[in-house]
Amino acid sequence: MRLPQSQGPRTKSPVTPASVDPAPIVHHLRGVFASRLLVAAVAHLRVFEHVAAERHTLESLRHALQLAERPACVLFPSLRAMGLLTVDATGAVSLTPTGKFLTHTEPCHLIDYVGLEAGDSGVLEMVARLRHDGPLSNDGVAFVKDDAALSPMDVPHTARAFTLALAGRARLLAPLAARAMPASAGHLLDVASGTGFFTYEWLRANPQARATVLDRPAVLEVARELLREFATRDAAAATVPRRVDFLPGDMLQDALPRADVILAASVFHDWPEAVCRHLMQRFADALPTGGTLCIHDSFLNDAMDGPLAMTDYSTQLFWHTKGRLYSRAEFRAWMTCAGLLSTSSDTPTLMDYALITATKSAAQP
Repeated sequence: MRLPQSQGPRTKSPVTPASVDPAPIVHHLRGVFASRLLVAAVAHLRVFEHVAAERHTLESLRHALQLAERPACVLFPSLRAMGLLTVDATGAVSLTPTGKFLTHTEPCHLIDYVGLEAGDSGVLEMVARLRHDGPLSNDGVAFVKDDAALSPMDVPHTARAFTLALAGRARLLAPLAARAMPASAGHLLDVASGTGFFTYEWLRANPQARATVLDRPAVLEVARELLREFATRDAAAATVPRRVDFLPGDMLQDALPRADVILAASVFHDWPEAVCRHLMQRFADALPTGGTLCIHDSFLNDAMDGPLAMTDYSTQLFWHTKGRLYSRAEFRAWMTCAGLLSTSSDTPTLMDYALITATKSAAQP
């Protein structure tokens, strides 16, 4: 992904809750990935012909298409959200009336029309990523660190550009997320903090609290600059810098400091499920009994068939990261395994994001 050229943070006026949700902008942006996915499904994977030819469950269809679990969990929810596939109470997959127009048994089928885009370079790359569970080359693709590739977030100029590219979204969402998070005079740990705005807003609202923001060293340099700007907003913001510690590190391997509240904002969706389970356990281990984990993210519905805006986002994440979007039910399962109790708190913010929480149970050491 080509990154914008950014020289430094731009001074902004104080953030107030938005009266307009800019979600439609990102919906249109993500539509390109959904279009590539649709053409790949019709012209290359022949998904609809497989469903028309024999009875399938989602699992048997995945095997018939020779897909790994992650691409299947991106492809099938998208096609269901598009209104092309449906799954009945027995688990059987079938074509919707609209989906039947993508099979050769329909005289007025649209296979050849969709196929006009079959040779598009983005479509061909989508096919390759679906078949290989990611790109053939890992260099510079995902903005996450792992053992297989150098992350752009460890390279100062790309880390700076990407972090600043996310700053506008963070400025918008951080005040709303901070308002939904529990009030505390304790210690907040913001994991993979990025801009730091979520922490800064929470500290502004909790004047007795302290926080640690953890991220890659190059990202924290940008977060420090943004904090200096944030501190000029008002008297409450001016107290925030002396209550923030910056901790460079790897959230997957390095020891996490104990914290009363842990925030994971747009973290899990970058990673495959096995890593998500690992992270959930690490966060649980860093909480005391009664401590709270806050997750700010976008979520698929529990039926894994939408909403359409979320399946589009999941496809974009599949393209750029090692992960995808997950459902609240998937998060609840990971929480339970880690000894966390999912709460009823579920607060929408903006841009299709919401904040969900879990608490550390007494049975967890």
